[in-house]
Formats: sequence, structure tokens, C-alpha cells
Amino acid sequence: MKASRLEYRLRFTIFAIIYILGFVAPWDAVWHLDGHGINSHVWGTLAWSMAKSGLSIGAAFNVLLAFGTMCALLGAWLRTWGTAYLGSGVVLDGGMHGNGVLTDGPFRYVRNPLYLGTWFNTLALALLMPPSGAIFTVLCIGLLTMRLILAEEAFLATRLGAPYLAYCAEVSRLLPALRPRVEASGVEPHWRNAVLAELFVWGVAVSFIAVGWRYNEVLLLQGVLVSLGVSLVARAFSPRQQTA
Repeated sequence: MKASRLEYRLRFTIFAIIYILGFVAPWDAVWHLDGHGINSHVWGTLAWSMAKSGLSIGAAFNVLLAFGTMCALLGAWLRTWGTAYLGSGVVLDGGMHGNGVLTDGPFRYVRNPLYLGTWFNTLALALLMPPSGAIFTVLCIGLLTMRLILAEEAFLATRLGAPYLAYCAEVSRLLPALRPRVEASGVEPHWRNAVLAELFVWGVAVSFIAVGWRYNEVLLLQGVLVSLGVSLVARAFSPRQQTA
């Protein structure tokens, strides 16, 4: 069930492939699972379904826009908060790291804040996908993140031993606690590097905020693509800082 070392090393490429397939939904050409037209994405499909239940179409679009914006912002914050303490070099590296049990920042509340942030970001992006592509993406991202989590946890349990197992016993894997579950170890956050490393997810959130009110899925997608390009450039020049 856990990811292989190769799968872990190529995780960003695999994430990208899943997202691309979700947006393109190539299987629809054969099975005709999705509708066609300017509102054939999940955002439009759900809005029309909600309108049939009595809600105005404008209100339905706004409710879903608020949901997408909230998910995008939450995903960006969780990933940036986690990266600030874990270190951008560790987050962007292809290998696993385990120099000590990290009990600072979001890791006091949940063991995998970055993967949880990825899942929220995926929910926001899924609104812009055709329905079958969105279902495919959410399921595949969920499966991939769980495989990656299990691989990391097995590695850390072997590398760190009893201290890490004690940490796991106190802090939930994906369900955040309302209060810190462990004492802070004193690691200082590096916010600038974290923001640079997470520019893509912030770009998704900014796109929803800046142009979502125009109810134009193409415009939102353009914002997402620009965010991806900017983030790739920023990562190329991002310091390979490594902390915990």
C-alpha cells in the first residue's frame, strides 16, 4: 500500500499527470460521461443542480465559489505553514528526510499538514474540471497522498524509532486537533522560503479571489496556469534550506 522510493521521488510529476488528466478527461471522448458547453465543469454542473432545488443560479455559483476559495486558501495556508517549519529544501527534495521528530507549527496539531493542504487545494481545482475528471482526480490524489504518507511514516519509524512512535500516538495523521497535542521543540520558521516554495497553491487561491466573481472557468484556468509557471521559476531559484 505504501509508495515505492521511485514513486516518492517522482511524486510531483505524478501529481501533475493526475491533474492534467483530470482537466482533459480523455476518456470522455469514448464514454461521453460529461456534458458540453461553457458550464460543463463541476462548478457549473453543481450550480445548476442546486438551482433545481430552489436556489437561484447566481446564489448557487456564489456558494460554490466561496467553497472553492475557502479550500484554496486553507490548502495554501496549511502547505505554507508546514513548509516554513519543515524547510523548503526538504519539501522539494526527491528523497526522504528524518533528522528528528518535528513538533512545531502545524505538526503539533496534525502529522501531515502539507498533504492535507494538497487535498484542500485539489478540491478547489476540481470545481474547474469536468465531473468525471474531478472524481478521477480527487480519488487518485487521495490514494497517492495516502501511499506517500505510509511510505514516509514507515521510513521515519525505522529512522527515529520510539520518539516518532510516541509522537504518532499523540498526533492524528490527517484530522487536526483543536489544541496542540505535543510540546514545541523550538524550530524557527522560514516564511520567505516557504512562500516561494508554495507559490502555486497561493496562485490558485489568488485566482479564485481575483477573477472567480466573473464566473469564467477559462479565466480561472489561465490564472492557475500562470501560477504554475511562476512557481516553477521560483522553485528553480529557491534556496535548498533543510531543517528538520
